[in-house]
Amino acid sequence: MNLTSNTPVNILIAEDDDDDYLIFSIAIKETSFTYVLKRAENGEILLKSLNDELPDILFLDLLMPCTDGKQCLKEIRANKKYDSLPIIVYSSLNDLNSVEYCYREGSNLFVIKPNSISDLKSILERILAIDWKRTMYFPQKSQFVVNA
Repeated sequence: MNLTSNTPVNILIAEDDDDDYLIFSIAIKETSFTYVLKRAENGEILLKSLNDELPDILFLDLLMPCTDGKQCLKEIRANKKYDSLPIIVYSSLNDLNSVEYCYREGSNLFVIKPNSISDLKSILERILAIDWKRTMYFPQKSQFVVNA
């Protein structure tokens, strides 16, 4: 997953809110990356879809019906099959407990949903520029939350 590659980045977003999904899809379209974007509307669908096809990167909302994002994170990280899957928590929650939980349970980054498409585009550019295939990036706690 880097800028020199023409291979599309397979992105899965677990997001139940239609407006948040639309904003994400608009922002990612404005990045310089070639991608395939798929959506899981809840945690149950997410866990089933991971069995079908492993994406290159997962953006995970915490507040979802059925199985919430925290439970999904825990289940995914408990399965060795998904050790190489980068998980970026993408949430409107920004309380310390949620951030701590996601850090402790093995999320790679924590993105607080920004208020503008341009801020989200900037965040996505930075995240997608990481060569996830070569380096499983687990930043120090001080760099775990990504801001615009």
